[in-house]
Parts: sequence; structure tokens; C-alpha cells
Amino acid sequence: MPAFPFTLKHCARDIPAGAVVFLVAIPLCLGIALASGAPPISGLLAGIVGGVVVSLFSGSALSVSGPAAGLTVIVLGAISTVGFEKLMIATALAGVIQVVCGYLRLGKIGSYVPNAVIKGMLAAIGLILIMNQLPTAFGLDVDAALDLSAPAQWLSAMAPLAILIAGVSLAILWFWEQPASRVLGPLRRIPAPLLAVLVALALDHLGPMMGLGALSANQHVSLPGLEGPASFLSQIALPDPSALLDPAVLTTALTIALIASLETLLSIEAVDKIDPLARHSPPNQELKAQGVGNFVCGLIGALPITAVIVRSSANVQAGGRTRLASFIHGGLLLISAMFLAFALEWIPLACLAAILIHTGFKLAKPGMIASLYRAGWNRFIPFIVTVGTVVMTDLIKGVAAGVICGLFFLLKSSHRSTISFTKNGKQCVLKIHQGISFINRARMRQYLDLVPEGSHLVIDARNASFIDPDIQEDMDAFIAAAERRDITVELQSLDGVTATFSPQTLRLQHAA
Repeated sequence: MPAFPFTLKHCARDIPAGAVVFLVAIPLCLGIALASGAPPISGLLAGIVGGVVVSLFSGSALSVSGPAAGLTVIVLGAISTVGFEKLMIATALAGVIQVVCGYLRLGKIGSYVPNAVIKGMLAAIGLILIMNQLPTAFGLDVDAALDLSAPAQWLSAMAPLAILIAGVSLAILWFWEQPASRVLGPLRRIPAPLLAVLVALALDHLGPMMGLGALSANQHVSLPGLEGPASFLSQIALPDPSALLDPAVLTTALTIALIASLETLLSIEAVDKIDPLARHSPPNQELKAQGVGNFVCGLIGALPITAVIVRSSANVQAGGRTRLASFIHGGLLLISAMFLAFALEWIPLACLAAILIHTGFKLAKPGMIASLYRAGWNRFIPFIVTVGTVVMTDLIKGVAAGVICGLFFLLKSSHRSTISFTKNGKQCVLKIHQGISFINRARMRQYLDLVPEGSHLVIDARNASFIDPDIQEDMDAFIAAAERRDITVELQSLDGVTATFSPQTLRLQHAA
């Protein structure tokens, strides 16, 4: 690793982009920690490691790492099964496994996922973001027992000031992307999310004066127990090495390593597709970087991390160009956790919800969905299956369902295009266009049944790089039976050799 691992060529873009990702990361780090049943500080620590540590070793220019929603169920189950202390050891061990996988060059698995599935994963995450953040944007208490069948109850629970803040924030984010925003001149250089936060702070202060009431404490960012560097350091937990003797820890480590690696590889594939500079992230290097990050997370009591598409997308949308932006976001998380927790608690959650909703909309853009629909069912159906399964279950199951669906269309296409059959009177040609396997057996038999008695059949296998033994058996059986039907078979093989089997030669062979 060079003495200074970052380039400053794009620092004018990377610094504000890092600040934007920092603002997006705060509610995600805390929310994922709470959803996982872990201490809130563990989520912040994971975000810090994802920015400060992983970016030092990563080869991806734009991906941002941190605690991932895709690991929430796994972490929650692990904490309930083995406890948080043993989860720390499992996370560190998962990091070691990821580093080994990187050196074994197992990072290519992400390149085998179809583009339609990756886009489906992005769209599903976008929809989940929008659905999860809408209650916060309306000022609703997600922990309150609201009866959705009684509209008057939840309508009365909405906070007008939160709705105003979210609406104004969304308007700023939308307007900043329109050509008309150029009239603002130098002001347009301020990243839209940063401006949205500043305006939200002002509206939060002016709300009571406008008769909109005041936001409650749980409608602002909450960082409990962080009152300075001493309190921050005191909350860092240390692992218990004796946990390595628990077989459940190894199982948990393997599960975390598998899911975190897959999510990372899929995320960097997705981020590369929206990289304005069209760069390619080295997957094996990314596995090693994530492994180092998870090893550190396990040592300090942080949640396991992956490359995360939400923060990475926010980085791209904010203009980030290199991994310096990710490092800055991690550094700001560290500084804020140690010194500025009180200031971060001024930020209304409705504003951050608007930033996430806007990010989600860009991930699930109607234009992208329409383009996939126009591309045909073989791309649109895997996309829809991925979206639906991710929304109803989780990311890994959704991607698996999308890949299986994509394989179905691939096999269907291969089934149709591998062989062709033409007949002109008594002259028939069966042409094999590529390697042929047992999945084409039914179509092969169907074509052979169309060969009439007394005809001349040419089996052109010059382009068949591979012929499955099952297919070969069917051809041999047809040739052996050709004598009874007075059929001459001319077989043209890949090596250029042509063999002719006429009824006369077949009779001589049988007589011999």
C-alpha cells in the first residue's frame, strides 16, 4: 500500500460527497443496530470501520461500506443464540474467512449474476427505502401502536412540521437535478442534501413560530450515551477469545462470511454500473478489504459490514469520484461520535428520510423499469421476480430467485437456438449450432422423428464444440435403425470428417 493511499485529483467532489454520505449513514447505522438487537454504538462503529479502514484497502472507487440491512436477520438470530460477545468473535473470524477467499480468487462469483437481477436488487432496495422512510417523513412514531384501519388515528398522529421539512427537502433534492437550477449560479455548487439539512434545521427552529408545533425528541437523530471522547471509548467492547471454542461461533462466522461476501460482490457490481467514469472494481481485492474491515469490527464490538448499495448510490449521486469520499464519511462519523453527538441530535429525521426516499426513487426509476420491459420478457421477468422476492423476503433470497429465473430463460433460449431442422422433400438437414447437452434431447428426438423413410439426412455437427453422451446415444440409435427405414445418414463432425451411413453399408455391417 502506498504511503498516501488516496488521490486528491477529485477532492473538490469527494469532500462534499463524503459529507453527504455521512449524513445518510447516521440513521442507517443506528437503525440497523437497533433492528439487529445490538447496542446503537455498534452500528456507528461499523460505519466508522467501513469508511476509515475498508477504504484504505479497497479497490472500488465508489463503494461505501457499513452495517447492512441484509445482515440484520442473521445478526439478530446470532445475538439471540450465542450473545453479542460471541458475535464479535464470529465477525472477526468471518473477516479472516473473507481474506482467505480473496486470496483464493473467489470474487468472480458476482460476475455471474445477470444485469436484470442486479437492477432488480437496486430497485427493490429503493422501494424498501421509500416504504420504510415514509412514516418518518410524516412524523409518525414507528414504535407506536397505530391502527391503520382507523385513518383518523394515524392522520392525527402525523406531525405537520415533519411533513413540511420532508416536502421542502424533497423539493430541493428534485430541483437541484433540473436544468433550471443553473440560474442559481455558485449556490448550485452546494450539494443538495447538505442544503436540505441546513434548510431543515431552519424550519425546525421556525416551526413553532409558524403555528406548526415542535418536533419531539424522537423525531430527531438520537445518539444516546455519547457525551465526549471518554464516553465514546468507554462503549467500545472487547471480544472474549474463549468464544472460539463454541461450535456455534464457527457456524455463525461462516454464515456472515458467505452473506457479507455475496452482498459485497453484488453491490460493487451494481455500483460499477452507475459509475460515471465506468471503472471496474477488482472483486478479490474487495473481499480482502471487507475481510480486514470485519476483522477489526469483531475486535471493537461493531456490527459486521459489507459494501452497501444505499450509501454507495448516495456517494455517486452526490458527485463522489474516488474512495477518498468513503474515507471522509468514516472520519466524519468518528469525529461526530466523539465530539459532536449533541449537534447531530439537532437534525430532524424527516429531512434524512427525504434524502433516503430520494435515493430510493433513483434506484427504482420508472424509466429504468420501462427500458427493461421493452427489452423483452427474458430480462423483465427476472427483474420483477428479484424485486418481489427481495421486498417480501431478503436480498440473498431475492437474488437467488432472480438468478434461477434468468437461468430458466437462458436454458429456454439455448433449447431453441442450439439445433435447427430443415426438410426439402427427401433431403433433410439437422444442424447443431453449438455445444449440445441433454436439455436439447427432446427437441433432437422431435426433429429425428420428422425424417421420412427413404430420405437423405445430413447431421451437421461441425460447430458442435461439445456433444452430450445422451445426445450421442440418440444419434447412434437413429443411425442403427436407419436401415429399416431406408434412410441414408451423413454425419459431418467437428474435426471435418464426414461419415456416410447408407442402408447398404449398414446391412453389410450387420451381416459381418
